[in-house]
Amino acid sequence: QVRLVESGGGSVQSGGSLRLSCAASGFQDRRYSMAWFRQAPGKEREGVAAIGYDGRISYTDSVKGRFTISKDNAKEMLALQMNSLQPEDTALYYCAAGSALFDLLLPRRYDFWGQGTQVTVSS
Repeated sequence: QVRLVESGGGSVQSGGSLRLSCAASGFQDRRYSMAWFRQAPGKEREGVAAIGYDGRISYTDSVKGRFTISKDNAKEMLALQMNSLQPEDTALYYCAAGSALFDLLLPRRYDFWGQGTQVTVSS
């Protein structure tokens, strides 16, 4: 059974940093793409950053230069380093995994989801 568990959320002031982690388990092989999504109250779920199982990385425009996604295949861990956080980054952040290799910032490309970790940025 596939399981994704996020950690690392919290509250920071504008300009601060946080590092999110996602522990994955239950995959039969390593051919799975992973991503971070976020959802703020009243808004749709948004793709933040993704890494395909071929190593290609995608970011949504609003986080480019501030966020960095990384994956440790040996440890089955996904991370998101978030720097220069702004109040508009406040959301529930989710880890996702799936077998797709394209359109990796779209929620429908993923089969498995974590429970989410809250990130709150105050001004």
